This record gives sequence, structure tokens and C-alpha cells, in this order.
Amino acid sequence: MQFNATSRSVQGSSASRRLRHAGRVPAIVYGNKIQPINVELDHNEIFHALRKEQFHASILEMNLEGTIQQVLLRAVQWHPYKQIVMHVDFQRVDATHVLHTKVPLHFVGADLSPAVKLSAAIVSHVFSELEISCLPANLPQFIEVDLSKLIVGGSVHLAEVTLPIGVTYLAHRGDTNPVLATAVVKGGAAADPAATPAA
Repeated sequence: MQFNATSRSVQGSSASRRLRHAGRVPAIVYGNKIQPINVELDHNEIFHALRKEQFHASILEMNLEGTIQQVLLRAVQWHPYKQIVMHVDFQRVDATHVLHTKVPLHFVGADLSPAVKLSAAIVSHVFSELEISCLPANLPQFIEVDLSKLIVGGSVHLAEVTLPIGVTYLAHRGDTNPVLATAVVKGGAAADPAATPAA
């Protein structure tokens, strides 16, 4: 995905307010041991881009006044109660260096699972994304989790998911095989008592 950016020489809160009033968004690009640069973005363009899942988990092409740079979205600051983007952070991407980032999980096949078809259970998603490490070329837009074999009293762990080639899971609090989804009976009780604390 590609987006446009323009160099920004004036900094400070007053300058940022003027930018926003003009329909622009202040942003910063950093990383690769290169001096950070301040840029500005078109609010409408970046607002609609941020609504797309792949914009959050893909290597992006930033067109900075005709020069293309590969970057990764790192942080977005939103207005407390308005649909206004206040500030965006991007990190430069080096094709030869491993990056750490989060990618969304796509859960599929729940409606085909015995837990849902035979027992009318509700599938609870414990995680919505995974923190991974990989080279930029191996970065997946999402990781698919198959729930079609989930039964009441069962759960799906990360070990049951085939990660894309070159992708490594960064263990959260030392848990190398977290529960990703569980079957929950109607009424809110977990079908798998052992999975309840993880959920």
C-alpha cells in the first residue's frame, strides 16, 4: 500500500494545530539509524487508509515528494472523541533487518466446528493479534486460525497453527503456546475450565 507525505519544517503544538485546521496530519518517520524526519499527511487519505486492516500489518510505501521509502505503521494518536487523526508514527524498514510487530489473527471455520454445530457453543477469541518477528519480505498481512475442529471442552493453541515461513512468535510473558480460542457455552461459562483463566 502506498500513501503520500510532504516534508514538514515547522514543529510545535501551534504548528500542528494549524496543520490539522488545514486538513493535514503531522507525522514522524524514524529508524535505520537515520535522523528522524517530520512529515505531514492528507487527513482524508490517511483516515481511510487506517480503516484498512492491511495498512496496520504491511510494509507500506511512503511517497515523500517523489521518493519512495518503505515504512511500517507504529503508532496512531486519535482525538479523544472525534474521528480525527492527530499524529502518526512510522518506522523505516530495512530489508536485511528483522522487525518486531503485531499481525491480526483471522479465525475461520467456527461455524463448521462440532462446538457450534452440535452443541450451540460460542467461540471466544482470546487473542486478536500476535506479536511476531520476521524479515520484512516475510511479513504476513494476517495469520489464519482454523476453528473447524473445535469441540466443547476444547481450545485452540498456537502450536496447532502453522506460522508462515520465516515468522517467529514472540512469547508473551513466557507463554510459548498460548490459547487462541475456546468454546464457551451459552450463559458465559467456559466449556473448558482450564482455559477460563487464559481467557
